[in-house]
Amino acid sequence: MTPGARAEAAIGLLAAIEAGKAPADDLVAEYFRRHRFAGAKDRAAISELIYGVLRFRASLDWWLAREVPGVEPSARIRVLAALLLIEERSAAQIARDWDGDRFRPARLDAAERRFAEAAEGKPLADRAMPASVRGNYPAWLEPALEASLGRDLAREMAAQLEPAALDLRVNTIKSEREAVRAALAREGIEAARTKLSPLGLRLFARVPLGKLDTFRQGHVEVQDEGSQLASLLVEARPGMRVVDFCAGAGGKTLALAASMGNRGHLVACDISARRLERATERVRRSGASIVQRRVLSSAHDPWVKRHAAGFDRVLVDAPCTGTGTWRRNPDAKWRLKPEDLAELTALQADILASACRLVRPGGRLIYVTCSLLADENEEQVARFLAAHADFGLLPISSVWGEAVGGTAPTRAEMLRLSPARHGTDGFFVAVMERAPLATNPPAADDAP
Repeated sequence: MTPGARAEAAIGLLAAIEAGKAPADDLVAEYFRRHRFAGAKDRAAISELIYGVLRFRASLDWWLAREVPGVEPSARIRVLAALLLIEERSAAQIARDWDGDRFRPARLDAAERRFAEAAEGKPLADRAMPASVRGNYPAWLEPALEASLGRDLAREMAAQLEPAALDLRVNTIKSEREAVRAALAREGIEAARTKLSPLGLRLFARVPLGKLDTFRQGHVEVQDEGSQLASLLVEARPGMRVVDFCAGAGGKTLALAASMGNRGHLVACDISARRLERATERVRRSGASIVQRRVLSSAHDPWVKRHAAGFDRVLVDAPCTGTGTWRRNPDAKWRLKPEDLAELTALQADILASACRLVRPGGRLIYVTCSLLADENEEQVARFLAAHADFGLLPISSVWGEAVGGTAPTRAEMLRLSPARHGTDGFFVAVMERAPLATNPPAADDAP
Protein backbone atom coordinates (compact mmCIF):
# COMPACT_ATOMS: atom_id res chain seq x y z
CA MET A 1 0.00 0.00 0.00
CA THR A 2 1.16 3.55 -0.70
CA PRO A 3 1.44 6.11 2.13
CA GLY A 4 -1.68 7.78 0.75
CA ALA A 5 -3.62 4.50 0.75
CA ARG A 6 -2.59 3.88 4.35
CA ALA A 7 -3.81 7.35 5.31
CA GLU A 8 -7.13 6.77 3.51
CA ALA A 9 -7.61 3.47 5.36
CA ALA A 10 -6.89 5.18 8.69
CA ILE A 11 -9.37 7.97 7.89
CA GLY A 12 -12.14 5.48 7.13
CA LEU A 13 -11.51 3.47 10.28
CA LEU A 14 -11.32 6.55 12.51
CA ALA A 15 -14.60 7.82 11.08
CA ALA A 16 -16.22 4.48 12.01
CA ILE A 17 -14.68 4.62 15.50
CA GLU A 18 -15.87 8.20 16.04
CA ALA A 19 -19.36 7.19 14.91
CA GLY A 20 -19.40 4.65 17.75
CA LYS A 21 -19.89 1.66 15.49
CA ALA A 22 -17.59 -0.55 17.60
CA PRO A 23 -14.46 -0.32 19.79
CA ALA A 24 -11.30 0.57 17.90
CA ASP A 25 -9.58 -2.80 18.35
CA ASP A 26 -12.61 -4.68 16.97
CA LEU A 27 -12.93 -2.41 13.94
CA VAL A 28 -9.23 -2.50 13.13
CA ALA A 29 -9.06 -6.29 13.48
CA GLU A 30 -12.11 -6.73 11.25
CA TYR A 31 -10.62 -4.40 8.61
CA PHE A 32 -7.43 -6.46 8.44
CA ARG A 33 -9.44 -9.70 8.21
CA ARG A 34 -11.26 -8.29 5.18
CA HIS A 35 -8.10 -6.82 3.61
CA ARG A 36 -5.69 -9.72 3.57
CA PHE A 37 -3.57 -7.98 0.96
CA ALA A 38 -2.34 -5.50 3.58
CA GLY A 39 1.15 -6.60 4.57
CA ALA A 40 2.73 -6.47 8.02
CA LYS A 41 4.23 -3.01 7.38
CA ASP A 42 0.89 -1.70 6.11
CA ARG A 43 -0.93 -3.04 9.17
CA ALA A 44 1.63 -1.51 11.52
CA ALA A 45 1.54 1.88 9.77
CA ILE A 46 -2.26 2.06 9.69
CA SER A 47 -2.56 0.95 13.33
CA GLU A 48 0.06 3.44 14.53
CA LEU A 49 -1.69 6.27 12.73
CA ILE A 50 -5.10 5.37 14.14
CA TYR A 51 -3.87 4.89 17.70
CA GLY A 52 -1.73 8.02 17.46
CA VAL A 53 -4.86 10.04 16.72
CA LEU A 54 -6.80 8.33 19.53
CA ARG A 55 -4.04 8.74 22.12
CA PHE A 56 -3.24 12.37 21.31
CA ARG A 57 -6.61 13.60 20.12
CA ALA A 58 -6.82 16.50 22.57
CA SER A 59 -3.39 17.81 21.54
CA LEU A 60 -4.20 17.47 17.84
CA ASP A 61 -7.52 19.28 18.29
CA TRP A 62 -5.76 22.07 20.21
CA TRP A 63 -3.43 22.68 17.26
CA LEU A 64 -6.35 22.61 14.84
CA ALA A 65 -8.30 25.16 16.88
CA ARG A 66 -5.22 27.38 17.10
CA GLU A 67 -4.18 27.29 13.43
CA VAL A 68 -7.51 26.88 11.61
CA PRO A 69 -10.19 28.17 14.01
CA GLY A 70 -13.70 27.30 12.99
CA VAL A 71 -12.73 24.09 11.22
CA GLU A 72 -14.63 21.19 12.76
CA PRO A 73 -12.32 18.31 13.79
CA SER A 74 -12.92 15.21 11.68
CA ALA A 75 -11.20 11.90 11.05
CA ARG A 76 -9.59 13.33 7.91
CA ILE A 77 -8.09 16.47 9.41
CA ARG A 78 -7.00 14.62 12.55
CA VAL A 79 -5.07 12.14 10.40
CA LEU A 80 -3.49 15.11 8.62
CA ALA A 81 -2.54 16.59 12.01
CA ALA A 82 -1.10 13.28 13.20
CA LEU A 83 1.05 12.94 10.10
CA LEU A 84 2.45 16.44 10.66
CA LEU A 85 2.78 16.56 14.45
CA ILE A 86 3.33 12.94 15.48
CA GLU A 87 4.96 11.34 12.44
CA GLU A 88 6.68 14.61 11.45
CA ARG A 89 5.87 14.39 7.74
CA SER A 90 6.38 17.48 5.60
CA ALA A 91 3.47 19.40 4.11
CA ALA A 92 4.88 18.83 0.63
CA GLN A 93 5.13 15.08 1.15
CA ILE A 94 1.53 14.87 2.38
CA ALA A 95 0.32 16.96 -0.56
CA ARG A 96 1.98 14.49 -2.94
CA ASP A 97 0.44 11.48 -1.17
CA TRP A 98 -3.03 13.04 -0.94
CA ASP A 99 -3.61 13.42 -4.65
CA GLY A 100 -7.18 12.18 -4.96
CA ASP A 101 -6.17 9.11 -6.95
CA ARG A 102 -7.94 5.79 -6.35
CA PHE A 103 -7.57 4.54 -2.73
CA ARG A 104 -5.85 7.82 -1.70
CA PRO A 105 -7.29 10.86 0.11
CA ALA A 106 -8.72 13.77 -1.87
CA ARG A 107 -6.45 16.76 -2.39
CA LEU A 108 -6.00 19.18 0.52
CA ASP A 109 -8.46 22.06 0.55
CA ALA A 110 -7.47 25.63 1.37
CA ALA A 111 -7.94 25.29 5.16
CA GLU A 112 -6.02 22.00 5.23
CA ARG A 113 -3.15 23.55 3.25
CA ARG A 114 -3.02 26.48 5.70
CA PHE A 115 -2.91 24.08 8.60
CA ALA A 116 -0.23 21.88 7.02
CA GLU A 117 2.01 24.88 6.37
CA ALA A 118 1.49 26.26 9.90
CA ALA A 119 1.93 22.94 11.74
CA GLU A 120 4.89 21.61 9.77
CA GLY A 121 7.91 21.17 12.05
CA LYS A 122 6.00 22.06 15.22
CA PRO A 123 6.36 19.85 18.33
CA LEU A 124 3.20 18.08 19.44
CA ALA A 125 3.42 19.43 23.00
CA ASP A 126 3.22 23.17 23.65
CA ARG A 127 3.62 25.07 26.94
CA ALA A 128 0.38 26.95 26.35
CA MET A 129 -1.65 23.73 26.46
CA PRO A 130 -3.88 23.14 29.51
CA ALA A 131 -3.04 20.09 31.64
CA SER A 132 -5.88 18.01 30.19
CA VAL A 133 -4.65 18.72 26.66
CA ARG A 134 -1.04 17.87 27.47
CA GLY A 135 -2.22 14.69 29.20
CA ASN A 136 -4.80 13.96 26.51
CA TYR A 137 -7.74 13.12 28.74
CA PRO A 138 -11.28 14.58 28.91
CA ALA A 139 -11.21 17.98 30.62
CA TRP A 140 -14.47 17.26 32.47
CA LEU A 141 -12.83 14.25 34.18
CA GLU A 142 -9.89 16.25 35.55
CA PRO A 143 -11.38 16.91 39.04
CA ALA A 144 -12.07 13.20 39.60
CA LEU A 145 -8.65 12.17 38.29
CA GLU A 146 -6.90 14.81 40.38
CA ALA A 147 -8.79 13.77 43.51
CA SER A 148 -7.76 10.16 42.91
CA LEU A 149 -4.18 10.56 41.68
CA GLY A 150 -3.07 13.84 43.25
CA ARG A 151 0.49 14.76 42.34
CA ASP A 152 0.80 11.61 40.23
CA LEU A 153 -1.85 12.78 37.74
CA ALA A 154 0.51 14.10 35.05
CA ARG A 155 2.84 11.12 35.40
CA GLU A 156 0.02 8.58 35.18
CA MET A 157 -1.58 10.28 32.19
CA ALA A 158 1.78 10.36 30.42
CA ALA A 159 2.16 6.63 31.04
CA GLN A 160 -1.30 6.07 29.54
CA LEU A 161 -0.04 7.57 26.27
CA GLU A 162 2.53 4.82 25.83
CA PRO A 163 1.52 1.59 24.07
CA ALA A 164 1.18 -1.34 26.47
CA ALA A 165 3.36 -4.43 26.20
CA LEU A 166 1.72 -7.78 25.50
CA ASP A 167 1.35 -9.84 28.68
CA LEU A 168 0.69 -13.57 28.71
CA ARG A 169 -0.52 -15.70 31.63
CA VAL A 170 0.91 -19.19 31.77
CA ASN A 171 -1.91 -21.74 32.05
CA THR A 172 -0.81 -23.94 34.95
CA ILE A 173 -3.40 -26.56 34.03
CA LYS A 174 -1.06 -27.46 31.17
CA SER A 175 2.38 -26.04 31.87
CA GLU A 176 4.58 -23.81 34.05
CA ARG A 177 6.32 -20.52 33.40
CA GLU A 178 9.88 -21.57 32.62
CA ALA A 179 8.75 -24.37 30.32
CA VAL A 180 6.57 -21.93 28.39
CA ARG A 181 9.35 -19.35 28.26
CA ALA A 182 11.68 -21.97 26.77
CA ALA A 183 9.02 -23.05 24.27
CA LEU A 184 8.52 -19.46 23.15
CA ALA A 185 12.28 -19.07 22.73
CA ARG A 186 12.28 -22.10 20.44
CA GLU A 187 9.62 -20.34 18.37
CA GLY A 188 11.85 -17.27 18.17
CA ILE A 189 9.96 -15.21 20.77
CA GLU A 190 11.81 -13.49 23.61
CA ALA A 191 9.73 -13.22 26.77
CA ALA A 192 10.57 -11.56 30.08
CA ARG A 193 9.14 -12.65 33.43
CA THR A 194 6.60 -10.18 34.81
CA LYS A 195 7.80 -8.44 37.98
CA LEU A 196 4.77 -9.03 40.20
CA SER A 197 2.79 -11.92 38.77
CA PRO A 198 4.45 -15.34 39.20
CA LEU A 199 2.51 -16.56 36.16
CA GLY A 200 3.22 -13.79 33.67
CA LEU A 201 5.45 -13.37 30.64
CA ARG A 202 5.85 -10.04 28.86
CA LEU A 203 6.49 -9.66 25.14
CA PHE A 204 7.75 -6.39 23.70
CA ALA A 205 7.46 -7.17 19.98
CA ARG A 206 4.42 -7.66 17.76
CA VAL A 207 3.70 -11.38 17.71
CA PRO A 208 1.14 -13.32 15.61
CA LEU A 209 -0.10 -15.37 18.56
CA GLY A 210 -2.50 -17.43 16.49
CA LYS A 211 0.45 -18.98 14.66
CA LEU A 212 2.33 -20.04 17.81
CA ASP A 213 2.00 -23.64 19.00
CA THR A 214 2.34 -22.44 22.59
CA PHE A 215 -0.81 -20.34 22.21
CA ARG A 216 -2.83 -22.76 20.04
CA GLN A 217 -2.24 -25.58 22.51
CA GLY A 218 -3.56 -23.49 25.41
CA HIS A 219 -0.33 -23.09 27.35
CA VAL A 220 -0.78 -19.30 27.54
CA GLU A 221 -3.60 -16.78 27.54
CA VAL A 222 -3.40 -13.05 26.83
CA GLN A 223 -3.92 -11.28 30.16
CA ASP A 224 -2.43 -8.05 31.52
CA GLU A 225 -0.23 -8.54 34.57
CA GLY A 226 -2.61 -6.45 36.67
CA SER A 227 -5.52 -8.67 35.72
CA GLN A 228 -3.44 -11.75 36.58
CA LEU A 229 -2.79 -10.35 40.06
CA ALA A 230 -6.48 -9.55 40.58
CA SER A 231 -7.32 -13.16 39.71
CA LEU A 232 -4.65 -14.55 42.04
CA LEU A 233 -5.91 -12.41 44.93
CA VAL A 234 -9.24 -14.25 44.79
CA GLU A 235 -7.16 -17.09 46.29
CA ALA A 236 -9.37 -19.72 44.69
CA ARG A 237 -8.17 -23.18 45.74
CA PRO A 238 -8.80 -26.72 44.49
CA GLY A 239 -12.19 -28.05 45.57
CA MET A 240 -13.74 -24.64 46.25
CA ARG A 241 -17.05 -23.30 44.96
CA VAL A 242 -16.31 -20.05 43.10
CA VAL A 243 -18.35 -17.50 41.11
CA ASP A 244 -17.00 -15.03 38.56
CA PHE A 245 -20.06 -12.78 38.70
CA CYS A 246 -19.24 -10.45 35.76
CA ALA A 247 -17.24 -12.91 33.70
CA GLY A 248 -17.43 -11.26 30.27
CA ALA A 249 -15.22 -13.10 27.79
CA GLY A 250 -13.72 -15.22 30.55
CA GLY A 251 -10.12 -14.05 31.07
CA LYS A 252 -10.32 -14.13 34.85
CA THR A 253 -12.53 -17.22 34.80
CA LEU A 254 -9.75 -19.18 33.11
CA ALA A 255 -7.22 -17.83 35.60
CA LEU A 256 -9.45 -18.97 38.47
CA ALA A 257 -9.81 -22.44 36.95
CA ALA A 258 -6.03 -22.73 36.83
CA SER A 259 -5.68 -21.53 40.44
CA MET A 260 -8.16 -24.24 41.42
CA GLY A 261 -6.10 -26.88 39.65
CA ASN A 262 -9.17 -27.60 37.53
CA ARG A 263 -10.86 -29.13 40.59
CA GLY A 264 -14.00 -27.74 42.21
CA HIS A 265 -17.03 -25.84 40.94
CA LEU A 266 -16.59 -22.59 38.98
CA VAL A 267 -19.53 -20.60 37.62
CA ALA A 268 -19.01 -17.84 35.05
CA CYS A 269 -21.96 -15.44 35.12
CA ASP A 270 -22.83 -12.51 32.88
CA ILE A 271 -25.93 -10.75 31.62
CA SER A 272 -24.62 -11.05 28.04
CA ALA A 273 -24.94 -14.47 26.42
CA ARG A 274 -22.79 -13.22 23.53
CA ARG A 275 -19.90 -12.32 25.85
CA LEU A 276 -20.06 -15.70 27.55
CA GLU A 277 -20.25 -17.45 24.19
CA ARG A 278 -17.04 -15.72 23.10
CA ALA A 279 -15.26 -17.59 25.87
CA THR A 280 -16.15 -21.02 24.45
CA GLU A 281 -13.03 -21.49 22.36
CA ARG A 282 -10.77 -20.10 25.11
CA VAL A 283 -12.22 -22.52 27.67
CA ARG A 284 -11.79 -25.47 25.32
CA ARG A 285 -8.22 -24.52 24.47
CA SER A 286 -7.27 -24.06 28.13
CA GLY A 287 -8.57 -27.47 29.23
CA ALA A 288 -10.62 -25.88 32.02
CA SER A 289 -13.33 -28.52 32.47
CA ILE A 290 -14.82 -27.14 35.71
CA VAL A 291 -16.30 -23.99 34.15
CA GLN A 292 -20.08 -23.72 34.08
CA ARG A 293 -21.54 -20.72 32.26
CA ARG A 294 -24.67 -18.99 33.51
CA VAL A 295 -26.50 -16.17 31.73
CA LEU A 296 -28.26 -13.87 34.22
CA SER A 297 -31.24 -11.66 33.47
CA SER A 298 -29.75 -9.00 35.77
CA ALA A 299 -27.67 -8.72 38.92
CA HIS A 300 -30.82 -9.77 40.79
CA ASP A 301 -31.56 -12.90 38.76
CA PRO A 302 -33.48 -15.51 40.83
CA TRP A 303 -30.44 -17.80 40.46
CA VAL A 304 -28.63 -15.58 42.99
CA LYS A 305 -31.29 -16.06 45.65
CA ARG A 306 -31.43 -19.82 45.03
CA HIS A 307 -27.66 -20.11 45.57
CA ALA A 308 -27.37 -17.69 48.49
CA ALA A 309 -24.46 -18.41 50.85
CA GLY A 310 -23.34 -21.22 48.55
CA PHE A 311 -19.87 -20.11 47.46
CA ASP A 312 -16.43 -19.81 49.02
CA ARG A 313 -15.30 -17.02 46.70
CA VAL A 314 -17.28 -14.48 44.69
CA LEU A 315 -15.39 -12.29 42.26
CA VAL A 316 -17.07 -9.08 41.11
CA ASP A 317 -15.06 -7.59 38.25
CA ALA A 318 -17.44 -4.69 37.96
CA PRO A 319 -18.34 -2.57 34.92
CA CYS A 320 -16.44 0.71 35.25
CA THR A 321 -15.09 3.73 33.38
CA GLY A 322 -12.04 1.74 32.26
CA THR A 323 -9.74 4.65 33.09
CA GLY A 324 -6.97 2.19 33.89
CA THR A 325 -6.96 0.68 30.39
CA TRP A 326 -6.46 3.77 28.23
CA ARG A 327 -3.05 2.49 27.08
CA ARG A 328 -4.85 -0.34 25.28
CA ASN A 329 -8.19 1.35 24.61
CA PRO A 330 -7.50 5.06 24.00
CA ASP A 331 -10.81 5.45 22.17
CA ALA A 332 -12.63 4.64 25.42
CA LYS A 333 -11.63 7.91 27.09
CA TRP A 334 -13.32 9.96 24.38
CA ARG A 335 -16.53 7.88 24.59
CA LEU A 336 -16.98 8.63 28.30
CA LYS A 337 -19.62 11.19 29.24
CA PRO A 338 -20.06 13.05 32.55
CA GLU A 339 -23.23 11.14 33.36
CA ASP A 340 -21.46 7.78 32.87
CA LEU A 341 -19.58 7.97 36.17
CA ALA A 342 -22.72 8.40 38.27
CA GLU A 343 -24.50 5.63 36.36
CA LEU A 344 -21.57 3.24 36.75
CA THR A 345 -21.07 3.82 40.48
CA ALA A 346 -24.78 3.16 41.03
CA LEU A 347 -24.53 -0.02 38.94
CA GLN A 348 -21.46 -1.20 40.84
CA ALA A 349 -23.23 -0.72 44.18
CA ASP A 350 -26.25 -2.65 42.91
CA ILE A 351 -24.10 -5.53 41.66
CA LEU A 352 -22.17 -5.75 44.93
CA ALA A 353 -25.36 -5.70 46.99
CA SER A 354 -26.73 -8.66 45.04
CA ALA A 355 -23.53 -10.68 44.52
CA CYS A 356 -22.60 -10.57 48.20
CA ARG A 357 -25.60 -12.82 48.92
CA LEU A 358 -23.73 -15.68 47.24
CA VAL A 359 -20.86 -15.59 49.75
CA ARG A 360 -21.03 -18.24 52.46
CA PRO A 361 -20.21 -17.28 56.06
CA GLY A 362 -16.43 -17.18 56.26
CA GLY A 363 -16.17 -16.81 52.48
CA ARG A 364 -14.80 -13.88 50.53
CA LEU A 365 -16.10 -11.22 48.17
CA ILE A 366 -13.44 -9.78 45.88
CA TYR A 367 -14.23 -6.45 44.22
CA VAL A 368 -12.18 -5.50 41.15
CA THR A 369 -12.24 -2.63 38.66
CA CYS A 370 -9.92 -1.45 35.90
CA SER A 371 -10.48 2.13 37.04
CA LEU A 372 -8.16 4.73 38.58
CA LEU A 373 -11.02 6.69 40.16
CA ALA A 374 -11.53 6.60 43.92
CA ASP A 375 -15.30 6.94 43.55
CA GLU A 376 -15.42 3.57 41.79
CA ASN A 377 -12.81 2.02 44.07
CA GLU A 378 -12.05 2.90 47.69
CA GLU A 379 -15.19 4.98 48.12
CA GLN A 380 -17.35 2.27 46.60
CA VAL A 381 -15.92 -0.28 49.05
CA ALA A 382 -16.44 2.09 51.97
CA ARG A 383 -20.10 2.54 51.03
CA PHE A 384 -20.57 -1.24 50.73
CA LEU A 385 -18.98 -2.00 54.11
CA ALA A 386 -21.05 0.71 55.79
CA ALA A 387 -24.20 -1.01 54.51
CA HIS A 388 -23.09 -4.61 55.16
CA ALA A 389 -21.89 -5.07 58.72
CA ASP A 390 -21.31 -8.80 58.20
CA PHE A 391 -18.41 -8.08 55.81
CA GLY A 392 -14.97 -6.88 56.79
CA LEU A 393 -11.95 -5.79 54.76
CA LEU A 394 -8.90 -8.05 54.63
CA PRO A 395 -5.66 -6.07 54.17
CA ILE A 396 -4.00 -6.88 50.87
CA SER A 397 -0.71 -7.52 52.67
CA SER A 398 -2.34 -10.38 54.60
CA VAL A 399 -3.74 -11.97 51.42
CA TRP A 400 -0.81 -11.37 49.08
CA GLY A 401 1.70 -13.75 50.66
CA GLU A 402 -0.54 -16.81 50.33
CA ALA A 403 -2.23 -15.83 47.08
CA VAL A 404 0.69 -14.38 45.10
CA GLY A 405 3.86 -14.88 47.12
CA GLY A 406 6.44 -12.38 48.27
CA THR A 407 5.69 -8.90 49.57
CA ALA A 408 2.73 -6.84 48.43
CA PRO A 409 3.61 -3.67 46.47
CA THR A 410 1.52 -1.55 48.83
CA ARG A 411 0.94 -1.02 52.53
CA ALA A 412 -2.60 0.12 51.91
CA GLU A 413 -5.51 -2.13 52.81
CA MET A 414 -6.67 -2.19 49.18
CA LEU A 415 -4.55 -2.67 46.07
CA ARG A 416 -4.27 -0.04 43.38
CA LEU A 417 -2.03 -0.82 40.39
CA SER A 418 -1.19 1.75 37.73
CA PRO A 419 0.82 2.09 34.51
CA ALA A 420 3.34 4.59 35.87
CA ARG A 421 3.98 2.91 39.22
CA HIS A 422 3.76 -0.76 38.31
CA GLY A 423 3.88 -1.05 34.52
CA THR A 424 0.44 -2.71 34.47
CA ASP A 425 -2.97 -1.51 33.44
CA GLY A 426 -4.76 0.39 36.18
CA PHE A 427 -6.45 -2.13 38.48
CA PHE A 428 -8.11 -1.94 41.88
CA VAL A 429 -8.69 -4.92 44.19
CA ALA A 430 -10.44 -5.13 47.56
CA VAL A 431 -10.84 -8.43 49.41
CA MET A 432 -13.73 -8.64 51.87
CA GLU A 433 -14.59 -11.55 54.14
CA ARG A 434 -18.03 -12.47 55.44
CA ALA A 435 -18.19 -13.10 59.15
CA PRO A 436 -18.46 -16.81 60.05
CA LEU A 437 -21.62 -18.02 61.74
CA ALA A 438 -21.56 -17.42 65.46
CA THR A 439 -21.36 -20.62 67.48
CA ASN A 440 -23.79 -20.79 70.38
CA PRO A 441 -22.09 -21.02 73.80
CA PRO A 442 -22.84 -24.20 75.71
CA ALA A 443 -25.85 -24.18 78.02
CA ALA A 444 -25.19 -23.81 81.73
CA ASP A 445 -26.10 -27.50 82.40
CA ASP A 446 -23.61 -28.62 79.72
CA ALA A 447 -20.73 -26.50 80.99
CA PRO A 448 -17.79 -28.50 82.38
